[in-house]
Amino acid sequence: MIEKEVSFPAGKDSGNVSAIFMRPENARRLLMFAHGAGAGMRHAFMAGMARALAENGIATFRYQFPYMEQGKKAPNSQVILVDTVRAATAAARDLGEGLPLLAGGKSLGGRMTSTAASQEALPGVEGIIFFGFPLHSPGKPSSSRGEHLFAVGLPMLFLQGTRDNLADLALLRSLCDRLRARGKADLHVVDGADHGFHLPKSLNRTDADVMAELGREVARWAE
Repeated sequence: MIEKEVSFPAGKDSGNVSAIFMRPENARRLLMFAHGAGAGMRHAFMAGMARALAENGIATFRYQFPYMEQGKKAPNSQVILVDTVRAATAAARDLGEGLPLLAGGKSLGGRMTSTAASQEALPGVEGIIFFGFPLHSPGKPSSSRGEHLFAVGLPMLFLQGTRDNLADLALLRSLCDRLRARGKADLHVVDGADHGFHLPKSLNRTDADVMAELGREVARWAE
């Protein structure tokens, strides 16, 4: 296993940001993995998910957005976030040394990745993976945040929990059905999981169990 911390320029006037590159010996693909709005690349979910993916032959390049790198709470503007996704694509491609490239992330990170791809192709990226797509604000069901996905010319995998308060499952299923009609979307649902992929204790499954499930699903889908 290769694991090293690197940095790369995030874009105009944003300075450098940190990233962690993790590559198992049997790596078959590389996932460019962006964090969610409230926690950076070192969050337990990000680190645990990277390990679960490595166990399934998926290398990861998980990286910071500028606001997180600078210790700020409020995310940057969409322009800066999208620029960072593009910069991360180039940095990950260089480190991957020919590994087929996937992109995506947790919540905000996944949405900014698909936003970038909807505006202009991400060079080398073959698919996008969402670890909890934030379809709407809590308690305000809407599909409007998903409309840009129809401009993404790549296959997409949605990993979603049934208790996610940022994605009404009926609305998300409908969105995925519309995307699937164009051959673009797959949906994997984790029963009982919330937006952070935590489960009620009554289900007798751990966070590690869920991450292992997601890691297997990503590898299966990618193949």
